[in-house]
Amino acid sequence: MQVWVFMMPGIIGLKRSLVTQGLILWGVFTNIILVLYCLKHPTTMISGSQEDTCPLRVMKRLKTSGTTAAPRTKSQPESCSPRVNIMFMKTHKTASSTILNILLRFGEKHKLKFAFPDGRNDFCYPSAFLRSQVKDYRPGDCFNIVCNHLRFDRQEVAKLLPPDTVYVTILRDPVDLFESSFQYYHRVIPLTWRLTGENKLAQFLNSPHTFYRPDAFNSFYLKNLLLFDFGLDNNREADDPGVMSDIKNLATGFDLVLIAEYFEESLILMKDILCWTMEDILYFKLNARKTSSVSRLSPAMRGQALQWNGADWKLYQHFNTTFWARVEAFGRDRMRRQVKELRRRNAEMKVMCLQDGGAVEARKIHDSRFLPWQPVGESSILGYNMKKSINPKFRALCEKMLTPEIQYLSDLGVSLWLTRLWGWLKDTLLVV
Repeated sequence: MQVWVFMMPGIIGLKRSLVTQGLILWGVFTNIILVLYCLKHPTTMISGSQEDTCPLRVMKRLKTSGTTAAPRTKSQPESCSPRVNIMFMKTHKTASSTILNILLRFGEKHKLKFAFPDGRNDFCYPSAFLRSQVKDYRPGDCFNIVCNHLRFDRQEVAKLLPPDTVYVTILRDPVDLFESSFQYYHRVIPLTWRLTGENKLAQFLNSPHTFYRPDAFNSFYLKNLLLFDFGLDNNREADDPGVMSDIKNLATGFDLVLIAEYFEESLILMKDILCWTMEDILYFKLNARKTSSVSRLSPAMRGQALQWNGADWKLYQHFNTTFWARVEAFGRDRMRRQVKELRRRNAEMKVMCLQDGGAVEARKIHDSRFLPWQPVGESSILGYNMKKSINPKFRALCEKMLTPEIQYLSDLGVSLWLTRLWGWLKDTLLVV
């Protein structure tokens, strides 16, 4: 979630008066909310000596925190110890919410210390990340896990985490990511309000510069969103030498880059680098869209989207190559066996936990605890119903695997007053 704060003098150009009134109210209320939030939680750069960062105090912090890791299993080598210090760079529309659920479950189970935002479920995105945005942060504080949405700044993040932290992120084919981002966010991007007709995405791709300005509000959702999430210039074209330079710098900063199209293989690699167990990476797919909300892109449209997001495509190509190099090093046969085992275990969890055998539309979800966050003006995100009769031994695990991000963060004690207020505004004032 982010708070979309916008006051637009040209709203009168919109055709539907109901939408116009909602947008005006939205602008007024969200401006008020943001002012209140900033007064209570000023976002400022913390200055200080090197002693203010985590690495110089981490041993004392972790020794007194009671942090424990999962025991080693028989299948893991003697030298393998479960890793508990993790930075997950949560990118948008990449299946990252499913990874987040896995990390929240692991951290909660082993009583690890999360660096959480305060008042909302992201770190003031799309602003660049600052450690002062962390809930109750004091200079020198150390954390085990950072995993909420943020606009990446390696230097700021590193000040929160021990030196042995494993840096992980996930990418998705930029064409599919662009389609998903456009459909999810277009109602909060003023540049797209002039699009008309049934296929707004096709109209945009036919003339993207007509509906895009680099400095416009929320425009980053429309072009090279991956680069933007990583704190880079998303308006560079693919042939800009700076793009490859940025990619090489990112490659030195991440220990593992997952690929959404090969999600199970990605989880196996993550399990391996973190020395976790198969139980640690069981999952249900969260925040999936219903099929009817997904635009079918013709080959021509895919080509247009690829050209428009050329820098993201270059990023994706680079890390897709390194991903398969890691799979080769892991072993193809070994990977196939472990993916098969993961699928078997996940199938068992579905039978054990799910009332309807799979995801259902939001209107069919009986328990609000499992109702996912929806985009403005529609209910396209699927969720789950949990069986009423579950073996008590597995009930808590089923509940956690089915719990969306907002509810899970609340369960962990994160204050989400701003997120919830924004949710009320979008669901009452902006229903169109």
